[in-house]
Amino acid sequence: MLLSMTGYGRATNNWEDKTILVEVRSLNSKYTDLRLRCSQNLREKEAQLRKMVTDFAHRGKLEMSIDITSHLGDDQFGLNVPLFKKYFSALSELSTEFDYEDKTLMSAILRLPNVAASSDGEMSKEEWKAITDTISAALEKFQAFREQEGAATANDLTERVNTISGLLEQVSPHEQDRVEAIRDRLYRSLDDKMGKDRIDESRYEQEVLFYLEKMDINEEKMRLAQHCEYFLEVLNNKTQAKGRKLSFISQEIGREINTLGAKAYSSNIQRLVVGMKDELEKIKEQTANIV
Repeated sequence: MLLSMTGYGRATNNWEDKTILVEVRSLNSKYTDLRLRCSQNLREKEAQLRKMVTDFAHRGKLEMSIDITSHLGDDQFGLNVPLFKKYFSALSELSTEFDYEDKTLMSAILRLPNVAASSDGEMSKEEWKAITDTISAALEKFQAFREQEGAATANDLTERVNTISGLLEQVSPHEQDRVEAIRDRLYRSLDDKMGKDRIDESRYEQEVLFYLEKMDINEEKMRLAQHCEYFLEVLNNKTQAKGRKLSFISQEIGREINTLGAKAYSSNIQRLVVGMKDELEKIKEQTANIV
């Protein structure tokens, strides 16, 4: 099973006179990073909330919001009256001292820290359970979204890796042609410089063997085929977090493709290598968004 790093889940729950709304979303990221938005009375539970989400999501740039709304609307606002009076008294004295009249003083004080805030009160065990149940429901929908995206990505990756394997199989028919081409090129070069009568056949064969060793791509072909096979094996295993491993394997695939291109000495093989590189770039883009 493959999981996309991009996901979204939303769940609501009516508990007593309150509505609990939880939203979870994620984007691709190399690391796990959670931005949590919740009411003040949930801050003491922040460590548990973070662990609950990050353990489930594994990796990605995550954001979770928890909104709790009262149907009665009578517990959503609190005013710190003593603090408000202190601010008002001090600022009024300064206004008089500087002969400055400010009609927005009241609203300005309300924006100061700790003056106005939601009066959430203490949380009961029952309310905490209702909240965690809602989070679990949102995470299940979040997971379903990522599984759906991951399945489409897995199909695309399988097709592209198989395309690379198919292009690799097309390399072999062109190998003998490039051997003959290098023989002809070396012979013409010696003929131009020395003339046919002065060509040392023994030295000529040594030069051909030297170039053939440099041109040998059997190891690259074998390793590339193995990497493609291993990529599909990891892609289809039951592990959820496999994005990093697939990224590492794609780097190894790229290394063998580059070496194959450098040792090709054949325009036909080079065209096949270009096709492999094009597929590999699309594979890298996809693996960057896998958990």
